[in-house]
Amino acid sequence: MHGLSLCSLALLAACSNSSSPHNPALTPMSQYANGQTGPLKYDAHVPAFASENFAPFNRQDVAAIALREWRMFGSPVADADPHDRPEPTSPAMKPERLPGLWQRIGEYWWIGQAPEETEARWTGRTDGNGSLFPFLHDGRYAWSAAFISYVMRIGGANIRFPYSPNHATYINAAASGSNPGISAQNPASYAPRLGDILCVGRGKSRSITYSMLPTSYGFPAHCGIVVATDQNAPPFGREISIIGGNVDDAVSLTHVPTDSSGRVSSSDGQSYDSRYPWCAILTPRYDADADPNGGR
Repeated sequence: MHGLSLCSLALLAACSNSSSPHNPALTPMSQYANGQTGPLKYDAHVPAFASENFAPFNRQDVAAIALREWRMFGSPVADADPHDRPEPTSPAMKPERLPGLWQRIGEYWWIGQAPEETEARWTGRTDGNGSLFPFLHDGRYAWSAAFISYVMRIGGANIRFPYSPNHATYINAAASGSNPGISAQNPASYAPRLGDILCVGRGKSRSITYSMLPTSYGFPAHCGIVVATDQNAPPFGREISIIGGNVDDAVSLTHVPTDSSGRVSSSDGQSYDSRYPWCAILTPRYDADADPNGGR
């Protein structure tokens, strides 16, 4: 790997100074599977309100952005075990390929990824050349990490997040401490908060645990943004809600069972969720819990 590590905490604060709007922030322009990032530059794809931090980077806004995208996709709830969900047999059954939504996924790629990344030109149904790809090949264009990157970018994370088309990039960056803007917490001892990011390995990587992080390699994973905590409602009673992209080919909400303290795993690391053996909770370094100008 020949990526460069991110700047120090002092430089990070200077690059992402929410008290001084009109100073566009620098951002890493490439990412690597082990969590390293490339050189810092200005990204013209990022809206001014996010790059210049018109509002402090805060938990409330990030959760609200994720909820906005969920509502755009029709507010689907995905609580069934993913292994029990049938694969769509027609492209018309996939929200990611429908009019209005395939372009929105293109915005996730365009804004969430660095302009130098090939994936920045993808959409929900077309490749970087604008060619329609077969719906049976959608897995090659999986956009769940692009969604997380988009929400963090629009929320004003700037240099505090290692934007990537792969979840493992920012899981490893958080676990290794290579990016001082985000850290990883053990699900066995930390209760997720609004705006945190809950992650799990997929496929053969389901066995990855917090103690195994960071890995020296990329691995298939999935993450969702926490949009509600301290809930007592169906289907699990004590639960939290997360929103993720490319869940059933849409932006979907999933309920996650917790204990009375709000943790998703027991003290010995056993997930309370039979569907997902959570491996890490990522905690961005927010400036505030809430938008100081919310509703004004």
